[in-house]
Amino acid sequence: MAFPQTAADAQGSRHRLARRLAVLLGLSLASPALGETSGAAPMLPATATVEALDLSLSPECRVPGSKLYTLARLKAVKAALKEKRPIHVLSIGSSSAGLGASASYPVKLENALEQALPDVQIEVEARGLPGEVASGAGERLRSMVAEMEPDLVVWQVGTNDALARVDIEAFGEALDESVQWVKSHGIDIVLIDPVFTESLADDAYYTQMVRTVQDVARREAVPLVHRYAAMRFLSTQRTTEAHMLGRHFRLNDLGLRCMAEHATRAITLSLLQPDAAKDAGKIDPSKIDPNKTDAVKTDHATSETTKSDPTQTGTPGSGPTPTLKQP
Repeated sequence: MAFPQTAADAQGSRHRLARRLAVLLGLSLASPALGETSGAAPMLPATATVEALDLSLSPECRVPGSKLYTLARLKAVKAALKEKRPIHVLSIGSSSAGLGASASYPVKLENALEQALPDVQIEVEARGLPGEVASGAGERLRSMVAEMEPDLVVWQVGTNDALARVDIEAFGEALDESVQWVKSHGIDIVLIDPVFTESLADDAYYTQMVRTVQDVARREAVPLVHRYAAMRFLSTQRTTEAHMLGRHFRLNDLGLRCMAEHATRAITLSLLQPDAAKDAGKIDPSKIDPNKTDAVKTDHATSETTKSDPTQTGTPGSGPTPTLKQP
């Protein structure tokens, strides 16, 4: 079982990370925004192996790293950081539609990114449409990109398609094509897979939709926020999923805040991925103890997607990286 860091350990970890970020990003990041490594895991029988929660997140949003993200390089965002210019983020997907509680999501995402990357100007613009499926959003992407010229697209995708029972193969092809188009224009993209709900936990079609988003992210080497796995994990910590999911598959205020933090975590971790492909694979993530080292994870340091359960994905551990301040 892992044990909490001492104050000296945490301070040393922050200083090492600050030096690493300064080299990687050419920035002088303020140390208060740099988090500690993961602390103690819940006490279980000695025979069980328990992954520590990511303590950089708000207590209500904490999940293990393996249920939170798959990492990949973010070249455009890193270039903007090195050039010390504002980072323009385009948010699309159902929770970016700006209706009800969703209207606060762009602000939550912008605030979370600014806390994680101090002294960096972040501009988030949401262009989601209620009920929009991947093929429709993909068609709109071209005009939105031409208008905004974003550095990063954050795309919540799959939930509306699953509810509409869109053909899964056609969905995967449409998503793949759109991701390729965004990347071909020198723009980074982060995908967020469907929401979790107990009512569809055993629905083969719905879970296949989740796996399809994961497959596209892995194939196109783009970061992925495992919203389904994160929400499923959080629902097991409480007696109901209603703390994050309201009516009609819409996230409530807490759900939107957690999603903003989870997306920010995936983005900041991905900024530490090696630039050169030849550098990937030098570190075996299975041998990294996140409580004892500040080694940077390798590109796509993630376990293979479990075919039978879309929640068993992601990058082992949370590691010492730039993190969100506690609210």
